[in-house]
Amino acid sequence: MNVGIDLGTVSLLVYVEGRGLVLNEPSVIAIEKETRKPVAVGQSARDMIGRTPTHIETILPMRDGVIADVRGTEILLKYLLKKANITAKPFFKNRVVVCIPSGVTDVEEKAIQQAAIQAGAKKVKIVEEPYAAALGAGLDIMGAAGNLVVDVGGGTTDIAVLSMGGIVCKSSIRVGGNKMDEAIVKYVRRIYNLAIGEPTAEQVKKEIGCALPQGRMFSSMKIKGRDLVSGLPKTISITSQDVFLALDEQLQNIISAVKEVLEKTPPELAGDIEEKGMFLTGGGSLLHLFDERLKRETGLKATLSEDPVGCVVWGTGQVLKQWA
Repeated sequence: MNVGIDLGTVSLLVYVEGRGLVLNEPSVIAIEKETRKPVAVGQSARDMIGRTPTHIETILPMRDGVIADVRGTEILLKYLLKKANITAKPFFKNRVVVCIPSGVTDVEEKAIQQAAIQAGAKKVKIVEEPYAAALGAGLDIMGAAGNLVVDVGGGTTDIAVLSMGGIVCKSSIRVGGNKMDEAIVKYVRRIYNLAIGEPTAEQVKKEIGCALPQGRMFSSMKIKGRDLVSGLPKTISITSQDVFLALDEQLQNIISAVKEVLEKTPPELAGDIEEKGMFLTGGGSLLHLFDERLKRETGLKATLSEDPVGCVVWGTGQVLKQWA
């Protein structure tokens, strides 16, 4: 079986040729500190974040779109591939496509390739995420017309102009869903003197987060945390306006990166992009009114793909078909 892997900072998605998308699990492992043995992997490990006893720690092997813990990444890959019924022996004989952010270094790329080989892959092809995302979104990138893709992942945002089957110009910044969650944590700490965890911040972002100040104007939700003054548990109410203020700097960084790519785009392709606009992929692009903010800031139409989270891994299926 030929396999496509979206090895993301937040989630690991696996595509199998002939079976489609077979796995979507958090990129998290829990290990014993002394023995370094895995206790839980994937969703069960994610549920343990912020709740573990002192002898167990939760690890995100991928940070900002690259491998921060090689051994942890191998454990994650092996366990989840086994869960997807992709055993080492047949997996070893076939082709594997792994997607990476477009801004990784050669050293980081080799680490990702090595992790896949250690997990049992025989032949590995590394593909940049915006390329796979464009294919997964159904864009025709083999023709002469230009296509602009903005892929907002958990650890990175990749922006690329594609034409004639390749990337013409690109930018990759280490800003994504995780940085947005961290920004909410810091904001709540600064404004409300309340310590909350990133899982709570992520829930806030999804439920009342907004990319524009007037969106979800009257939305609010209660969150629980630890009061930094008294040290006691406390519940507060946070508004959508709070979340907008917390996220604004991160969103502006993404918009600046989009404008940077547009400035580097050849004039012939710029006309195509003006006509078609940009295509949004990645889980971070699901933030409420994110497409509208990009439209206002750039003057270009912004179209959210049908399956933003799965675009990259579905694109690996197209790469496998093209792999001679």
